[in-house]
This record gives sequence, C-alpha cells and structure tokens, in this order.
Amino acid sequence: MKIYADNAATTEMSKAALDTMVYYLTNVYGNPSSLYTIGQKAKEELENARYDIASVLNAEPREIIFTSGGSEADNQALLSAAEIGKKKGKTHIISTTFEHHAVLHSLKRLEKQGFEVTLLPMHENGIVRPEELEAAIREDTCLVTVMAANNEIGTIQPIAEIGRICRDHGVLFHTDAVQAVGHIPIDVKAMNIDLLSASAHKFHGPKGTGFLYARKGVALTNLIEGGAQERGKRAGTENLAGIMSMAAALKETSAAMEKNSEKMSAVRDYLIKGLSEIPHCALNGDAKMRLPGNVNFSFEGIEGESLLILLDQKGISASSGSACTSGALDPSHVLLAIGRIHDVAHGSLRLTIGENATVEEADYIIESVKEIVAHLRSFSPVWRDLTEGKREYILP
Repeated sequence: MKIYADNAATTEMSKAALDTMVYYLTNVYGNPSSLYTIGQKAKEELENARYDIASVLNAEPREIIFTSGGSEADNQALLSAAEIGKKKGKTHIISTTFEHHAVLHSLKRLEKQGFEVTLLPMHENGIVRPEELEAAIREDTCLVTVMAANNEIGTIQPIAEIGRICRDHGVLFHTDAVQAVGHIPIDVKAMNIDLLSASAHKFHGPKGTGFLYARKGVALTNLIEGGAQERGKRAGTENLAGIMSMAAALKETSAAMEKNSEKMSAVRDYLIKGLSEIPHCALNGDAKMRLPGNVNFSFEGIEGESLLILLDQKGISASSGSACTSGALDPSHVLLAIGRIHDVAHGSLRLTIGENATVEEADYIIESVKEIVAHLRSFSPVWRDLTEGKREYILP
C-alpha cells in the first residue's frame, strides 16, 4: 500500500489546477504588460484570478499581490510593516517562538536593523493566549505576526481575537496563513487582518506561486525592483499559468472545504486514537483546535529519522516536522517551543493526510507505526534504561 501523508510539505496538484495550467501555458501565453491583444487577454485573465482569490478571503482584488510563494510573501509583509513602523518611530514587533522560519529569520534580520522583537512563549497545547499577546503590546509596537495554523503541530490560532486586539491598539497584524488558506475559513475583514501570506502548493496548486494580501492603505516595501507589475510592488513578468492554476485550486478547495474538513477530521481523530495506544507517547498540540488533516506525535525512546525511513519502506510518506528544515539534525523548534525536551522531540512523527484519506489507510498507518516503534525500541539503549528503571519516563 502506498500512502502519501505529508500534505503539509506539499500537496498533489488537482486535476483542475493542472488542466488550467496547461491551458494557459499553451493558449494564453502573452505578457500581461503588453499592449497588443494577446497581452491584454493575459492581463484580463490575471485580473480574473486576482478577483477569484480575493473573493475567497473577502478581500478587494487590488489588495492581492502575486508572489513566488509563502516565504516571499512573509518577507515582504514583515519588512513592509517594519518600514511603516520605523517612519512613525515604532520599532517593536511581537511574534511567537513557533513561527515558520520565513518569519523567524526575517525577524532576525530586522533585529540587526535595530528593531526589538518579543517572541511570546508557547504553551503545551500550542495555542497563543490573546491576553498574553495584548499585555506585550507597547506604545512603540508596530507589528504583530502570528501564524494562522502551525505547519508542524497543526494548531489553529485565535486569529480573529488577535486581529481585534491589534486593531484596537492601532498595530498592524500579519498572519502566515500558508497552512490555513484553503483548509479553514479566512475572512480578512471580519478577522481584522492587515497582511496575509499564502502559497498555492499547500492547497493543490503549483509550487513557486503564492500571494500576499495587503489591506488597502498598508504601503508595501518592494523586495524585487525592475518593473511596474503588481502595481509596482513586485517587479517581474507575472507567472500567469501558475497564478491561474492557483486560483482554480483555491476556488475548488474552498468550495469543498466544509465537506473535506469533516471527512479529514474523522480520519485524523481515528489516527490519533489508534496511535495513542502506543505506550509512552504524546500528541503534540491541542486535540481539537488543529487542522483537519494534522496528526503529530512524539514517541519516547526512538529517533524520528529511523521511524520515517522504515515507514517509507512500508510505502508511507511522512515527516518529523517542517519540510524546510528536514535536513537539520536539531529537533523541531516548534516541539521545543511547546515544552518537549530534546530527547522526546527527536522522536516525533508528523502525518498530514489529504481529503481522500480512508480509515483503511489509517489502520495501515497505525499498524505500521506500532510495529516500527516496537522494533526501534527493542535495540534502543535509551529505551532499555527506561524499562530497567535507570531513567524515568518523560511521557506517560
């Protein structure tokens, strides 16, 4: 049996997205900046995509800027908000310890430029507490950036409440919604979101395509200079085929969101119940306030890399954390942020299922994980010390 359970890393392109991309590559190949008919047809289609994407978020079309993906959108959002704040004499930024590295590394860059960054500590359930965030806001706070849903443990954040707090205090609010868009409802107006980042390949669109939502009135700082595309805020000929494909994918996933969420949540909960039967393991993140397809466990006494290799041999594609740091030897910064110690964080498994996941596949995953964990523990010196009482168990 072959099971792909790493949809948080990337999703398979949908047929609608693929067919749309091929159509625009072969039939609408003009440059949207050109004045002749073929170019103006491309421009018209580009604006149609902008309208479709904006409609999903309850945004205005002119508030959508097309990018190469979520990381670029995160970078532009943070640098823009920082520049706005700097002009007003405000150089304090609030975020969390478990953001994606596209945000954390951008914050490091801003610190070198004189900004002060407060990273809110995370609690074991992996959910930001709005009252703690509000208490951290100062007179010189220019930006709050909190992801909508975590890419590793799948916890959904109280974005609407955070947005209200930021609006009340006159602070710009950015959310990295790469894992959320297309999977949970997002309304930028109702949630008081000023800046939002998204990436097509997380909702069955193509890689290398994404967008930044910037509320009207939020001045963007350019990352790429060279042309007047995207209202002068992102130079370079637009990737029309990728953008049209992204719009098609987002329309499709959004239309089926409620149905898919219900189906995935049922399989997710079934997986959680089955894997919880393994002794001395723990679910990472809140059991309910999490993305419909996300399951993340830590198993004491094993190494996550070995677990992944053996699962792959059984035809199961999974991960131990973010795909952006899969080559790193250090344990997940997200798991460390919610209080998992190094030894436990190293033995983690992230399963992110898609809308076509079945209970039969879940049974195979549960059976395989149970078998592999038992096998790895059988020759683990750490596990031997635990069973012989030389060390105390950390996980119940």
